[in-house]
Amino acid sequence: MRIFMTGASGWIGSAVVPELIDAGYQVAGLARSDSSAAALTEAGAEVVRGTVDDLDVLRDAAAASDGVIHLAFKHDIAFSGDFLGAAEADRRAVDTFGDALAGTGRPFVLASGVAGLATGQVATERDMPTIDGSPSSVRAATSLAALELASRGIRSSVVRLSPTCHGEGDNGFMAALVAVARAKGVSGHIGDGANRWPAVHRLDAARLFRLAVEKAPAGSVLHGVAEEGVAIRDIAEVIGRRLDVPVRSVAPAEAAEHFSWLSGFLGLDAPASHALTGELVGWQPTRPGLLDDLGKGHYFDAPGAA
Repeated sequence: MRIFMTGASGWIGSAVVPELIDAGYQVAGLARSDSSAAALTEAGAEVVRGTVDDLDVLRDAAAASDGVIHLAFKHDIAFSGDFLGAAEADRRAVDTFGDALAGTGRPFVLASGVAGLATGQVATERDMPTIDGSPSSVRAATSLAALELASRGIRSSVVRLSPTCHGEGDNGFMAALVAVARAKGVSGHIGDGANRWPAVHRLDAARLFRLAVEKAPAGSVLHGVAEEGVAIRDIAEVIGRRLDVPVRSVAPAEAAEHFSWLSGFLGLDAPASHALTGELVGWQPTRPGLLDDLGKGHYFDAPGAA
């Protein structure tokens, strides 16, 4: 069985590729650069050169495959101030995949997120995002469009990932928090730090994408959530111990100055469940939890780190 993947050389994708290959799949990955192409070749995948803007490339690659996993998102322009442009490009890609796979019954798996679904309460796979016209809701609307592809004869599913997909080599939120603590000389949390983030190990997430290809019912939502909610204060305490710096509260009014771009995410209370995911595809995470993973030390492997 041949699977076409976008984002195949990224943080999650580079774990999904060997997960699929080890299970006997052939994998073709989209590569927009020579370095991405080299990484895919080394991993044993076929290289399809292009970007998510090359819709003809996406259409042909999907039509030639037995299923598609769409992980790519234009984070470079999204975090440079053009989130709407990134979200609109993502929607065009999903629509293209829909046209290529319509009527085939083949799997299409889209990566999304759980953050912001049900603030202050535990989000489940049955919760749907609010579409209010904001740039972030444009991306959320794309996830709903992916689910609606089930009505076109596609076994579509959406894997909503935790805000932090942790593991060795992670350069995301946890690495950024460590960097802020090192630069500021304190490990901070906003307010009392009791707000919670769900978390999942990268390798557990990779297995979920394979199970989605194999088992997810058409139009289903899966949660890549291993831990329902880890308090930000607990994360700050581990970072403080590892760096030997004090842990302190940062007032909400000072959060933007202290945490920079992280402040918009760090105050979220976004616990989420994966109970229905386990029932649908049999996924049960087995890798270390976030605090244990932080405690292993690989997030602190830098000059001057404790």
